[in-house]
Amino acid sequence: MIEPHCAAMFARLAFATVALGFSALPALADGRLNAKYTLTVGGVELGRGSIVVEAGENAYEISGSARVTGVLRAVSSGKGVAAARGALSGGKMVPRVYAMNAEADGKEESARVAMAGGSVKEMDVEPALKPLPDRVPVTPGVLQNIIDPMSGAFIYVPGTADLLSPAACERAIPVFDGRQRYDLTLSYLRTEKVKAQGYAGPAVVCAVRYAPVAGHRPSRYTIKYLMENKDMFVWMVPVAGTRLMAPFKVSVATLIGTAVLQAEAFDTEARSSTVPISAPRP
Repeated sequence: MIEPHCAAMFARLAFATVALGFSALPALADGRLNAKYTLTVGGVELGRGSIVVEAGENAYEISGSARVTGVLRAVSSGKGVAAARGALSGGKMVPRVYAMNAEADGKEESARVAMAGGSVKEMDVEPALKPLPDRVPVTPGVLQNIIDPMSGAFIYVPGTADLLSPAACERAIPVFDGRQRYDLTLSYLRTEKVKAQGYAGPAVVCAVRYAPVAGHRPSRYTIKYLMENKDMFVWMVPVAGTRLMAPFKVSVATLIGTAVLQAEAFDTEARSSTVPISAPRP
């Protein structure tokens, strides 16, 4: 987890995210998103990343990459790629596979998680989570009805209701990243205008609260800090042609300043033909 007092560790969490180890398949895409983000802490740039989303009526695929930039490069290095693929079924996102590869300061991390019906069926995580005495164990019982962190960054609003309604925020997201199981609870704050290259329009602003479930160490200061942090927010906007909402901006208070992940380009378009979906292999 984040060390809020350490810029390198924050950048590693926010940007040394993530990868895909499965072959690309074509999908009928109703909508596409190509977004580029900048990470700053206290107004100082620490990283950059990008994400591509293809979504159809019954399926979605997400891939992303990130790297440390700015002044942080003088003391730390980090880069990563990640992706997720799943179905849109039963009014929700149902992930099938999640994968990530990340490297920070010469240390590599990877995860491959296969899911079915919201449950983990297979996974391979390197390095393995150390079974420390104070760590809450990850048991099969907490790996039911979960979603991976890439899919969990998006909101699926079923039916025909307004995507930009307060209901888009009112939900709990049960996340498992291969090491830790935690809940993110969202609640509606307001709707406001946002602007970046490719998009100018309304965004739903949600407050975010973090609650660890398993895989964490309750005595760790970072865990307590995140649990008590009431200054975490996300701005969500629609992906054209779909019922998906994508993060436009994320703001998290830390002890070294406010960390902001902000879209500088947000190109989204509706489509009606078969398009190939591709993502980098690690």
